[in-house]
Amino acid sequence: MMRTIGWREWLALPQFGVRAIKAKIDSGARSSALHVVWQQRETQGGAPWVRFAVESDGLGSASVESAGEIVDERDVTDSGGHTTRRPFVRTLVRVGEDEWPIEINLCDRRHMRFPMLLGRTAMMGRLLVDPALSFTLGGAEESDS
Repeated sequence: MMRTIGWREWLALPQFGVRAIKAKIDSGARSSALHVVWQQRETQGGAPWVRFAVESDGLGSASVESAGEIVDERDVTDSGGHTTRRPFVRTLVRVGEDEWPIEINLCDRRHMRFPMLLGRTAMMGRLLVDPALSFTLGGAEESDS
């Protein structure tokens, strides 16, 4: 049975040290996106990696440094119609009690209301979205379980 969530929720990215981040649940977006304060590309073991900083509990909070192997680079068109090439990394997302791997692109979302966007490929077969609901999983203080 699939979990029903609202159009915005508190999620976690445990592999990045992010215990709670406010996310827009966006079935209109193909991919998921994460706001990073900065990013720096490097090579580890011959593979492309990216080191980056995430504001651990959303915009304006303390930042946490993390890194991940770049699994792909794709052109992404934002809601304003601007296309940029972005690195994609794999990580676990925690939605309530459930956790699974997703691909997420790293970008600058500082002018957006939500530092994270959970796109439809991350939700497929796992989540249903009820646009009348918000924060069905509780507040940020409850997201570190």
